[in-house]
Amino acid sequence: MNQKELKEFLDAKVVQYNMPSFLESDPIQIPHQFSKKEDIEISAFLTATIAWGNRKSIITNANRLMQMLGNSPHDFIMNHEQSDLAKIQGFVHRTFNEQDLAYFIHSLKNIYTNHKGLETAFSLNSEPSSMQTAISKFKEIFFELPHQSRTTKHVGDPLKGSAAKRLNMFLRWMVRDNSTNVDFGIWKSIQPSQLSCPLDVHSGNVARKLNLLKRKQNDAKALAELDTNLRKLDPIDPVKYDFALFGLGVFENF
Repeated sequence: MNQKELKEFLDAKVVQYNMPSFLESDPIQIPHQFSKKEDIEISAFLTATIAWGNRKSIITNANRLMQMLGNSPHDFIMNHEQSDLAKIQGFVHRTFNEQDLAYFIHSLKNIYTNHKGLETAFSLNSEPSSMQTAISKFKEIFFELPHQSRTTKHVGDPLKGSAAKRLNMFLRWMVRDNSTNVDFGIWKSIQPSQLSCPLDVHSGNVARKLNLLKRKQNDAKALAELDTNLRKLDPIDPVKYDFALFGLGVFENF
């Protein structure tokens, strides 16, 4: 396919998959349970954090996590006492455990208390066509409190080579408009043009088959290459193609 044909093909796939039916099998359904901005972004952040592995397991464990937080994640984070952390005992998703979760709760309270919330913490260091430096700086803020070194692996750092798939996905959820009732569009200080595609096995493999990506590893360099090529197709909303690449990979075995 030439670039015009590729754009037409992928634009059609975006329309096909960027639909409410997408929610039925995707972890983004978790923040859709909430209406308050802070509940949406906190539930989305925590869900994105554990979004690796089997999607049914991700959704099950994210729902369990919301129940542990009393289905009011912002209230729990801001008003919990040390004794309330007993409610999260036994939580585990793959390598993310209750000790990691306890730090995340502690850090999120610090971010809302001292950094004006998640949106501000992410937007402070954003660049006109990239959020990757901002993600790295966010990680510094997130781990500015005493923490176990093992917990840091649960937040990617693009400046240290990570594709930061889960954080890029979280940003897509928060920033892209909600015209199709999939993403939320509740963050106004960041534009879709600044976002990067969440790069994982599925989107990476499809991107390579479509000659959007040549690098074999799914790392920060691959993400930069994919970013460049997706911006040629749509500089205003390049990350919309996440729906096309992911849908082709997961639902069509492209």
